[in-house]
Amino acid sequence: MSNNNNTFVPIAARPAPVKMEGFLPWLRNNLFSSIGNTVISLLVLAVLVWAATNIAQWGIIHAVTAADPDACQAARGVGACWGVIREKGRIILLGRYPQAEHWRAELATVLLLGLVVASCVRWFWKPWLVLLWAAVLAAFFTLMSGGVFGLTKVTTDQWGGLPLTVMLTVISMTIAFPIAVMVALGRRANMPAIRTLCVIYVELIRGVPLISVLFMASFMFPLFMPIGKSPDVLVRVIVGITLFAAAYMAEIVRGGLQSLSKGQTEAAASLGLGYWQTQIKIVLPQALGTVVPSIMNNFISLFKDTSLVTIVSLYELTGALSLAVGSDPNWRPFKIEAYIFIAAIYFTCCFAMSRYSLWIERRLAVGKAR
Repeated sequence: MSNNNNTFVPIAARPAPVKMEGFLPWLRNNLFSSIGNTVISLLVLAVLVWAATNIAQWGIIHAVTAADPDACQAARGVGACWGVIREKGRIILLGRYPQAEHWRAELATVLLLGLVVASCVRWFWKPWLVLLWAAVLAAFFTLMSGGVFGLTKVTTDQWGGLPLTVMLTVISMTIAFPIAVMVALGRRANMPAIRTLCVIYVELIRGVPLISVLFMASFMFPLFMPIGKSPDVLVRVIVGITLFAAAYMAEIVRGGLQSLSKGQTEAAASLGLGYWQTQIKIVLPQALGTVVPSIMNNFISLFKDTSLVTIVSLYELTGALSLAVGSDPNWRPFKIEAYIFIAAIYFTCCFAMSRYSLWIERRLAVGKAR
C-alpha cells in the first residue's frame, strides 16, 4: 500500500508585495490614504487647477508683450501687460544711472555677482581669493563712479537698481560677518569691559528697527560732523546696514559657541593651544557649522532689507520700480506686472542662497560622518 502522507503539496501563489517607493505609492500614502484625505486632496487639487488656469489666461494667453500702452489698456483686467518690463526694464534694473553709461553698471554687476558665485565654489577657496575680492571691488567702484580712465563721473545719488542692491548686500555681508564673530567672542570674554561693550552694542542695535538706523545714519549723523566733512550718504548707509546685520549675526554665532561643550576647549588647553588657536582651529569651525541655516537666514533677510534705503533717496530695485513706473501715467496702472518682475529677481537670489546653505549643510554632515 502506498502512503499518501508524503505527497508534495505546493503552496498557493501569494500576491506580489505592494510597491512602497515611487510617485504613485507616495500619492497613495500621503494624499489618498483614506476617504477623508481623498476628498480634501481632490478639493485642493481642484482649487489649484482653477487658480493655475486663471493665472495662465491672465499671464500668458491674454497677455500683452509689446511695449504698447494702448494695447495694454485694452487688455486691462483680462491679460497682463508685460510690455511694461520691455519699456521700463532697464530703468527698473539700473535706476537713475545715466543711460549712456548703462554698460558700466551692467559690467560692474556681472563682475560682483561672478565674484560671489566664485567664492561659493570650493576650488576658489585659496589665499589669493582675498586679492581677487580686492580687485573686483576696486573695479566695481571704478566702473560705477567713473572719473578715471576717461569714464564720466557718476555721483552715488544716481546709483540704483540691481547694482545698488547687490553692492549693499555683498559689502554689508562681507564686513558684518567678521564683526559678528568678534562681538560673539567678546560677549563670552572674561574681561568685563569688553563683555559689557559687546552687550551694549548688541542690545542697542537689536532694540531699534533698521529703518531708524538708516534714518540716523543719513540725517542725524551729519549734524554731529563739521560742515562739509560728512561722509557720502552711500557710505553712511553701508555702515548702518553693516552694524545692524552684525548685531543680529553676533547672537547667532554666540548660540553656536554655547552649543559646544567645555570638553572642546579643555582638550585644546591640554594640547598647549592658545586662546586664538583654540578659537580658530577648534571652536569656531564647529560653532559656525551648527548655525549655517541661521546665518544664511540672516543673509537672506539682509538682502531683502536693502529695499529700505529708499527712505534716504537711494533707489535700489523696489525704489527704481516706483521711479520708473510711478512717474509715468501711461504705465502706472501696470505696477503689478513690474512688482512680479521684481519679486522674481528677489526669489531667484534668495532661493539660490538657500540651496547653497543646504549644500554646505550636506558637506558638513559628510565631514561629521567620517
